[in-house]
Amino acid sequence: MYVTSTEAYFDNPQPISAPSRTLRLPESRVTEDAFVFRQGDPVRHVYQVLSGAVRLTRVFEDGGQQLVAFGFPGDLVGFPCSGQHHTDCQALTATRLQPFRVSQISADTGDRELRCRYLEAALREIAAMQDHLLLMGRRSAVEKVAAFLLMLDERTGVKVGQLSHVDLPMSRKDIGDYLGLTTETVSRTLSQLRRLGVIALDGIYSVIVVRPDELRSLASHAEE
Repeated sequence: MYVTSTEAYFDNPQPISAPSRTLRLPESRVTEDAFVFRQGDPVRHVYQVLSGAVRLTRVFEDGGQQLVAFGFPGDLVGFPCSGQHHTDCQALTATRLQPFRVSQISADTGDRELRCRYLEAALREIAAMQDHLLLMGRRSAVEKVAAFLLMLDERTGVKVGQLSHVDLPMSRKDIGDYLGLTTETVSRTLSQLRRLGVIALDGIYSVIVVRPDELRSLASHAEE
Protein backbone atom coordinates (compact mmCIF):
# COMPACT_ATOMS: atom_id res chain seq x y z
CA MET A 1 0.00 0.00 0.00
CA TYR A 2 1.02 3.63 -0.21
CA VAL A 3 0.31 6.91 1.45
CA THR A 4 0.01 10.34 -0.10
CA SER A 5 -1.07 13.12 2.21
CA THR A 6 -4.39 14.77 1.38
CA GLU A 7 -6.32 17.76 2.67
CA ALA A 8 -7.73 15.62 5.48
CA TYR A 9 -4.35 15.63 7.20
CA PHE A 10 -2.20 18.40 5.81
CA ASP A 11 -1.49 19.69 9.29
CA ASN A 12 2.27 19.17 9.38
CA PRO A 13 2.83 15.39 9.62
CA GLN A 14 5.69 14.64 11.99
CA PRO A 15 8.50 12.09 11.62
CA ILE A 16 7.69 8.75 13.20
CA SER A 17 10.21 7.97 15.92
CA ALA A 18 11.07 4.55 17.24
CA PRO A 19 10.85 4.76 21.06
CA SER A 20 14.19 3.06 21.53
CA ARG A 21 17.47 3.86 19.81
CA THR A 22 18.05 0.12 19.51
CA LEU A 23 15.02 -0.04 17.19
CA ARG A 24 16.05 2.85 14.98
CA LEU A 25 17.60 1.90 11.66
CA PRO A 26 20.03 4.18 9.83
CA GLU A 27 18.49 6.57 7.34
CA SER A 28 18.44 5.50 3.71
CA ARG A 29 19.51 7.91 1.00
CA VAL A 30 18.54 7.29 -2.60
CA THR A 31 19.53 9.24 -5.68
CA GLU A 32 17.16 10.66 -8.28
CA ASP A 33 15.47 7.91 -10.35
CA ALA A 34 16.73 5.14 -8.03
CA PHE A 35 14.20 2.52 -6.91
CA VAL A 36 13.44 2.16 -3.22
CA PHE A 37 11.59 -1.10 -3.92
CA ARG A 38 9.98 -2.86 -6.85
CA GLN A 39 6.52 -4.32 -7.24
CA GLY A 40 6.51 -7.93 -6.09
CA ASP A 41 9.52 -7.56 -3.78
CA PRO A 42 9.02 -9.12 -0.35
CA VAL A 43 8.25 -6.43 2.25
CA ARG A 44 10.93 -6.24 4.91
CA HIS A 45 10.70 -2.52 5.62
CA VAL A 46 8.28 0.38 5.35
CA TYR A 47 9.70 3.85 4.84
CA GLN A 48 8.88 7.35 5.98
CA VAL A 49 9.93 10.10 3.57
CA LEU A 50 12.12 12.60 5.42
CA SER A 51 13.07 14.81 2.47
CA GLY A 52 12.69 14.70 -1.28
CA ALA A 53 9.82 12.91 -3.01
CA VAL A 54 8.96 9.53 -4.52
CA ARG A 55 6.43 8.24 -7.03
CA LEU A 56 4.54 4.96 -6.67
CA THR A 57 3.60 3.16 -9.86
CA ARG A 58 1.53 0.03 -10.44
CA VAL A 59 2.82 -2.22 -13.24
CA PHE A 60 0.31 -4.41 -15.06
CA GLU A 61 0.82 -7.81 -16.68
CA ASP A 62 0.63 -6.33 -20.19
CA GLY A 63 3.48 -3.95 -19.38
CA GLY A 64 1.27 -0.91 -18.85
CA GLN A 65 1.77 1.34 -15.83
CA GLN A 66 -0.36 3.62 -13.67
CA LEU A 67 1.10 6.25 -11.36
CA VAL A 68 -1.02 5.90 -8.24
CA ALA A 69 0.57 8.22 -5.67
CA PHE A 70 3.36 10.57 -4.72
CA GLY A 71 5.16 10.45 -1.40
CA PHE A 72 6.30 13.68 0.26
CA PRO A 73 8.07 14.41 3.58
CA GLY A 74 6.02 12.94 6.42
CA ASP A 75 4.43 10.23 4.27
CA LEU A 76 4.82 6.52 4.94
CA VAL A 77 5.28 4.25 1.92
CA GLY A 78 5.72 0.52 1.39
CA PHE A 79 2.77 -1.00 3.23
CA PRO A 80 2.67 -4.77 2.58
CA CYS A 81 -0.01 -6.48 0.52
CA SER A 82 0.13 -10.26 1.09
CA GLY A 83 3.72 -9.80 2.16
CA GLN A 84 4.77 -8.04 -1.05
CA HIS A 85 5.11 -4.51 -2.35
CA HIS A 86 2.30 -3.88 -4.81
CA THR A 87 3.90 -0.86 -6.52
CA ASP A 88 7.28 0.32 -7.72
CA CYS A 89 8.67 3.15 -5.60
CA GLN A 90 11.12 5.46 -7.38
CA ALA A 91 12.80 8.63 -6.14
CA LEU A 92 11.87 11.81 -8.01
CA THR A 93 14.80 13.68 -6.45
CA ALA A 94 17.60 12.87 -4.05
CA THR A 95 15.53 11.51 -1.14
CA ARG A 96 16.09 10.63 2.51
CA LEU A 97 14.04 7.84 4.05
CA GLN A 98 13.63 6.44 7.56
CA PRO A 99 13.12 2.67 7.30
CA PHE A 100 11.23 0.59 9.85
CA ARG A 101 11.31 -3.18 10.02
CA VAL A 102 7.97 -4.82 9.40
CA SER A 103 8.57 -6.80 12.60
CA GLN A 104 8.51 -3.49 14.51
CA ILE A 105 4.83 -3.10 13.63
CA SER A 106 3.80 -6.71 14.03
CA ALA A 107 0.61 -7.15 16.08
CA ASP A 108 2.29 -9.89 18.11
CA THR A 109 5.85 -8.71 18.65
CA GLY A 110 6.06 -5.10 17.48
CA ASP A 111 6.30 -1.87 19.40
CA ARG A 112 2.85 -0.68 20.48
CA GLU A 113 3.43 3.05 19.95
CA LEU A 114 4.96 2.52 16.54
CA ARG A 115 2.14 0.17 15.56
CA CYS A 116 -0.44 2.83 16.47
CA ARG A 117 1.32 5.36 14.25
CA TYR A 118 1.40 2.77 11.47
CA LEU A 119 -2.34 2.17 11.74
CA GLU A 120 -3.01 5.91 11.69
CA ALA A 121 -1.01 6.13 8.46
CA ALA A 122 -3.00 3.24 6.99
CA LEU A 123 -6.25 5.08 7.72
CA ARG A 124 -4.85 8.20 6.08
CA GLU A 125 -4.05 6.10 3.02
CA ILE A 126 -7.72 5.19 2.68
CA ALA A 127 -8.60 8.90 2.72
CA ALA A 128 -5.88 9.56 0.13
CA MET A 129 -7.23 6.86 -2.17
CA GLN A 130 -10.74 8.30 -1.92
CA ASP A 131 -9.47 11.80 -2.67
CA HIS A 132 -7.54 10.50 -5.69
CA LEU A 133 -10.71 8.88 -7.04
CA LEU A 134 -12.54 12.20 -6.62
CA LEU A 135 -9.67 13.99 -8.34
CA MET A 136 -9.76 11.59 -11.30
CA GLY A 137 -13.52 12.16 -11.58
CA ARG A 138 -13.31 15.92 -12.01
CA ARG A 139 -14.83 17.09 -15.27
CA SER A 140 -12.16 19.25 -16.88
CA ALA A 141 -8.40 19.39 -17.18
CA VAL A 142 -8.39 22.83 -15.51
CA GLU A 143 -10.23 21.46 -12.48
CA LYS A 144 -7.87 18.49 -12.19
CA VAL A 145 -4.68 20.51 -12.52
CA ALA A 146 -5.97 23.24 -10.20
CA ALA A 147 -6.85 20.64 -7.55
CA PHE A 148 -3.43 19.02 -7.94
CA LEU A 149 -1.61 22.34 -7.53
CA LEU A 150 -3.78 23.18 -4.54
CA MET A 151 -2.85 19.85 -2.94
CA LEU A 152 0.86 20.52 -3.52
CA ASP A 153 0.57 24.07 -2.21
CA GLU A 154 -1.14 22.98 0.99
CA ARG A 155 1.23 20.03 1.37
CA THR A 156 4.65 21.44 0.44
CA GLY A 157 4.20 25.11 -0.53
CA VAL A 158 6.50 27.74 0.96
CA LYS A 159 5.00 31.16 1.67
CA VAL A 160 6.92 34.12 0.28
CA GLY A 161 5.05 37.21 1.34
CA GLN A 162 1.55 37.02 -0.15
CA LEU A 163 2.63 34.36 -2.64
CA SER A 164 3.32 30.67 -2.32
CA HIS A 165 6.22 28.85 -3.98
CA VAL A 166 5.55 25.23 -4.95
CA ASP A 167 8.20 22.83 -6.22
CA LEU A 168 7.21 20.32 -8.90
CA PRO A 169 9.69 17.46 -8.47
CA MET A 170 7.66 15.35 -10.88
CA SER A 171 7.57 15.67 -14.67
CA ARG A 172 4.60 16.85 -16.70
CA LYS A 173 4.18 13.22 -17.78
CA ASP A 174 4.02 12.12 -14.13
CA ILE A 175 1.34 14.72 -13.43
CA GLY A 176 -0.61 13.57 -16.46
CA ASP A 177 -0.37 9.90 -15.48
CA TYR A 178 -1.62 10.74 -12.01
CA LEU A 179 -4.52 12.88 -13.24
CA GLY A 180 -5.50 10.81 -16.26
CA LEU A 181 -4.39 13.51 -18.74
CA THR A 182 -1.87 13.63 -21.56
CA THR A 183 1.46 15.40 -21.08
CA GLU A 184 0.43 17.97 -23.67
CA THR A 185 -2.83 18.69 -21.83
CA VAL A 186 -0.98 19.24 -18.55
CA SER A 187 1.45 21.70 -20.19
CA ARG A 188 -1.38 23.50 -21.99
CA THR A 189 -3.44 23.76 -18.79
CA LEU A 190 -0.54 25.14 -16.77
CA SER A 191 -0.03 27.75 -19.48
CA GLN A 192 -3.75 28.57 -19.35
CA LEU A 193 -3.61 29.08 -15.58
CA ARG A 194 -0.59 31.30 -16.06
CA ARG A 195 -2.40 33.44 -18.66
CA LEU A 196 -5.33 33.79 -16.27
CA GLY A 197 -2.94 35.15 -13.65
CA VAL A 198 -3.71 32.35 -11.19
CA ILE A 199 -0.15 31.05 -11.17
CA ALA A 200 3.28 32.05 -12.44
CA LEU A 201 5.79 29.54 -13.77
CA ASP A 202 9.27 29.79 -12.30
CA GLY A 203 11.06 27.49 -14.73
CA ILE A 204 9.93 23.91 -15.39
CA TYR A 205 9.98 22.65 -11.82
CA SER A 206 8.45 25.51 -9.85
CA VAL A 207 5.06 27.20 -9.67
CA ILE A 208 4.17 30.39 -7.82
CA VAL A 209 0.56 30.50 -6.65
CA VAL A 210 -0.46 34.11 -7.24
CA ARG A 211 -4.20 33.91 -6.58
CA PRO A 212 -4.89 31.02 -4.19
CA ASP A 213 -8.59 31.84 -3.83
CA GLU A 214 -9.07 31.61 -7.58
CA LEU A 215 -7.11 28.35 -7.68
CA ARG A 216 -9.33 26.97 -4.93
CA SER A 217 -12.43 28.10 -6.81
CA LEU A 218 -11.31 26.37 -10.01
CA ALA A 219 -10.50 23.20 -8.09
CA SER A 220 -13.92 23.11 -6.41
CA HIS A 221 -16.10 23.61 -9.50
CA ALA A 222 -16.56 19.85 -9.97
CA GLU A 223 -17.88 19.52 -6.42
CA GLU A 224 -20.75 22.00 -6.87
